This record gives sequence, structure tokens and C-alpha cells, in this order.
Amino acid sequence: MLKVFAVILSVFSSHVVATPFFQDLTHAAIERTKHDVTYDGSYFSIPYPNGDVPPNVGVCTDVIIRTYRTLKIDFQKLVHEDMLSHFDEYPSKRIWGLTKPDKNIDHRRVPNLQAFLSRHGVVLQITKQNKDYTAGDIVTWMLPGNLPHIGIISNKIDRDTGHPLVVHNIGAGPKLDDMLFSYKITGHYRYEP
Repeated sequence: MLKVFAVILSVFSSHVVATPFFQDLTHAAIERTKHDVTYDGSYFSIPYPNGDVPPNVGVCTDVIIRTYRTLKIDFQKLVHEDMLSHFDEYPSKRIWGLTKPDKNIDHRRVPNLQAFLSRHGVVLQITKQNKDYTAGDIVTWMLPGNLPHIGIISNKIDRDTGHPLVVHNIGAGPKLDDMLFSYKITGHYRYEP
């Protein structure tokens, strides 16, 4: 019995948020799951900076954007400014055929967030080990049909699998799910400005 308790404690303790920033980030991510959001990746013309699509719509990237915005961090501005200076470091030309940044949509695209996080965040190892994923980490996946996806690791653990639960929007609005190892992981990051 003591050994089982030690294993449970070890799994749980690897997901304890170490800093106040990541604790606040995790709470903000879980709070997103209380919002009624219809999955809609339509192009919107939005204000800049701090622009957002209507609050009742969004995609997986909007979970990240809105979570960080709760902590006064504007990915729209951060990504746009970085793309203005380093456009060639982003996949916008290769994937979408763009020749310049677009402040309305660039931050809402997973490959652009991956480029930004690789340039300005901490790139972490991709593994199949629960202990390597900490609350507040951002993870990207490739879904069937070659669709990129993104979510935030929470401080909640699935009791059956021991996997850290993920806050993400895969089509049914922001949810807290045991899906970390359900798809091919393409990126693992930590971002604290």
C-alpha cells in the first residue's frame, strides 16, 4: 500500500506548478472550459493589439490566446511584431502563400505559434512519460488529416491513466481531457515572458 501511495504521489508531484505564473496560467486555462464556444476558424478582421474573435467562437489556438490574455500577455501583438522582423522564420509563405504578416490571423495558426514558441519560449523534450509534462506546458499535435492542434497541460491528473489532463478545443469548445498521448506530439514548449 505504501508503494502504491508513493507512485501516486510521484506522478502527482511531477505536475505541481512551480511558479505563481504557471499556477495562474493553469487556473486561467481551466477557467476557459466554462465558456460556451462554437468551433469556428473563420477569418475575422479584429482590432490590434488585444484583438479577439467573438467570444462565442474559437479554435484550439484561441484557448491559448485567451488563457495568456488573462495574464495580460497578447499573442496577437507578440506574434505580429516578431513576424514583422523575422517573417522568413515563420511558415506563412510556405503553408498559406502569404508575403507579409496578417495581424488578424497569424497568431491563430498553430504552426505560427510553434515558430514563435520555438524562438521565444523553452523547447522541451517530446516523450511518452507523464512526468515530463508540467502544468502550464504548451503541447502541439498532428491530428488525422494532417491537422495541427494545440493545448495547455493542466494541473489535473487522470486517475486511471496517470496522464496530465489537457485544456484544448478539438471541436466541441474548450474541454479538459485525457488526450496527451492520443495523437502524434509535434511540439512541447514552456512560455513565460
